[in-house]
Amino acid sequence: MAKKTTKKKITKKPKLKRPSFQLSSQQKLIFGSLLIILGVLLFISFLSFLFTGKEDQSILSNFPSRDAEAKNWAKLLGAQLSNLFITKGFGIASFIFSGLLFLSGVYITLNLKLERLRKHWIWGTLIVIWLSIFLGFFTHKYNVLGGIIGYEMNHFFQDYIGKIGTALLLVFGLIIYAAIRFKINGQTFVTLFNKAKKDIHSDFNDITDEDDTVVPIDNSLSEEAEAIKSAFEIPLENVEPTNSNPSKLEPKKKENTEPDNAKELEIVIEKSEPEVAIEIEKTVEEKSETDNLADKLVEDFGQFDPTLELGNYQFPPLDLLKKYDNEGISIDQDELEENKNRIVETLNNYKIGISSIKATIGPTVTLYEIVPDAGIRISKIKNLEDDIALSLSALGIRIIAPIPGKGTIGIEVPNKNSTIVSMHSAIASQKFQNSKMALPIALGKTISNETMVVDLAKMPHLLMAGATGQGKSVGLNAVLTSLLYKKHPAEVKFVLVDPKKVELTLFNKIERHYLAKLPDSEDAIITDNTKVINTLNSLCIEMDNRYELLKNAFCRNIAEYNTKFKARKLNPNDGHQFLPYIVLVVDEFADLIMTAGKEVETPIARLAQLARAIGIHLIIATQRPSVNVITGIIKANFPARIAFRVTSKIDSRTILDGSGADQLIGRGDMLYTQGNDLIRIQCAFVDTPEVEKITEFIGSQKAYPDAYLLPEYIGEEGGTNLDIDISDRDKLFREAAEIIVTAQQGSASLLQRKLKLGYNRAGRLIDQLEAAGIVGGFEGSKARQVLVTDLVALDQLLENEKNN
Repeated sequence: MAKKTTKKKITKKPKLKRPSFQLSSQQKLIFGSLLIILGVLLFISFLSFLFTGKEDQSILSNFPSRDAEAKNWAKLLGAQLSNLFITKGFGIASFIFSGLLFLSGVYITLNLKLERLRKHWIWGTLIVIWLSIFLGFFTHKYNVLGGIIGYEMNHFFQDYIGKIGTALLLVFGLIIYAAIRFKINGQTFVTLFNKAKKDIHSDFNDITDEDDTVVPIDNSLSEEAEAIKSAFEIPLENVEPTNSNPSKLEPKKKENTEPDNAKELEIVIEKSEPEVAIEIEKTVEEKSETDNLADKLVEDFGQFDPTLELGNYQFPPLDLLKKYDNEGISIDQDELEENKNRIVETLNNYKIGISSIKATIGPTVTLYEIVPDAGIRISKIKNLEDDIALSLSALGIRIIAPIPGKGTIGIEVPNKNSTIVSMHSAIASQKFQNSKMALPIALGKTISNETMVVDLAKMPHLLMAGATGQGKSVGLNAVLTSLLYKKHPAEVKFVLVDPKKVELTLFNKIERHYLAKLPDSEDAIITDNTKVINTLNSLCIEMDNRYELLKNAFCRNIAEYNTKFKARKLNPNDGHQFLPYIVLVVDEFADLIMTAGKEVETPIARLAQLARAIGIHLIIATQRPSVNVITGIIKANFPARIAFRVTSKIDSRTILDGSGADQLIGRGDMLYTQGNDLIRIQCAFVDTPEVEKITEFIGSQKAYPDAYLLPEYIGEEGGTNLDIDISDRDKLFREAAEIIVTAQQGSASLLQRKLKLGYNRAGRLIDQLEAAGIVGGFEGSKARQVLVTDLVALDQLLENEKNN
């Protein structure tokens, strides 16, 4: 039977990245020239020391003063350097250091590979040490030949192994150097000996007997030179070896070949077989002219730094956030035992046995994980939710049957004494501080007391809903605070919509740091519904503009685009710029839907569907989770949702597509989902004074000249006065007039249905129609009277207006 061959998977260990210090071409020229000059100065000083060293000893024996006159060609500095390197150092072998310095300067100036220079320094230093010891072997006192180091090393070795041992050690060191540096082995000497023997033999045969003259030696590359070349592996690039007698290189076809040659041929073959290596040619992708220019710019100026304008910006310190006394998890053994007994007793009453129970204590609730006996139906336990809550006298319990990923059933029971999860503990956690997310948000802590950190850029949009006073505004502040503690003002901008006019006003202080607004807007925080519509449409224009930039840059998302821009591969003259993330926060979405309707929902839906790739992310909060506010379009594009406590299961299903939010206990207790499992979290608490301190700290620092300006958006609506100019009329005026005349019903609701408009715009159109004499005045609950009988009369009326 054939043996099965198994392929072992070879995993490469990741290579540690070495820190690299990039120098510009100008810096390389300056640094390289300095090393060349130092090398020349050392050589002159050392050379002069050989002639003037004795005369300068009297000066160097004492601490030299500035008035001391040295004979060295490099004066006092040269005398001191020579005395340090030659007399007190390695002797005349120190000349190699001057050569290495000079060579380093040449390598850096000409931008050659530094890998070879590193080898020159390693081998050069070893030669200096060996030569110093070798020359010190022949001296009996301090001498310039080996210096103090050479003399002392010899004295040390000779005390232990004697002169013969020291000499043998020097020879052994030379053999090690030659074997490693030039890759010489024993076979090399055999090859050289055979080549030399063959060459001498052929030379004696070529001597003529008639005149005792010798044939002149040919200066071309001989076989002996070839042997030396191959033995020491001297690379001769772009030079082809020539031979005056090519017939000598061809294999002889005679049977009586010399034994030595046959033996030599056999030796060469045996030597070459184990040393055959495969040379892998690495193909380098050809760079375009743009890439070469970008690499040059990065080499000269470094990567583009978007934070440079506010380079001295300081992030808010942690001590601005408040710590609470009862932050730690307190374990009440009596409470745990009591709840366990009541759960077991209640289940036993319904003939449900439990094989094991485990408790996980969180800041607000405790999770009891139970394993029922075999044959127990899960739905039977699920239906006992109210009975267990009654036996525990709890505000509301939640049963997870089963817990995803585990073979247990979870019963979440509120703690009698809940613990406050401070924003300080969430921000200070290692999970948040070491986060590499694009937009990290510290929501709070889970039941297992772990800090919950999520990435807004991966959500990509967040829907927050819950009843009044259950923690939505605190949750929004926690989200904004997380981003303020992690992202620089150049990296993220906020568009804040606050119909209540009081929730987000504290962030006015950081307007020129973090906020974005329309060009003609006075306040960065939007409270007027008309400005909300303009801002949303402006964000749609910004989205379209960013997609155009990404298309021209051949990028798929904002991360790739910004990376390319930082690498200076995108030209700002072509309209390219660094793109910050934009976070749109709407505090009360239901109010916008109620007053503006489709005019708000349409741009929100566009942004939710398309804005993920270009870095625009939405956070929408509402206290009325009804289906006419959280519509199907909204839910489809907001997979990440946070539900605070609600009053009914219907509201819970509207937010989460399932029950559970109605069993929360309030005060920041929430359920978070990102399209899969529900996670119960106690929201981090950040109070208004804490937000005020943070915004004051940021606002007191140097800021940009103005807030981040969004593209200008010109609304389609016209004026609202009755003496409206014809040129100021709404673009839909003619179409609205035809609808009113055809239906003979002058009402704003008709225009809303037919033209799919919001109430405000439909009302303005009615005012314009009244000013034009098409409909009559306001008559309370009745529809306005239509003054034009048919479309012909309408055309005649509008034609007369143009002529007048």
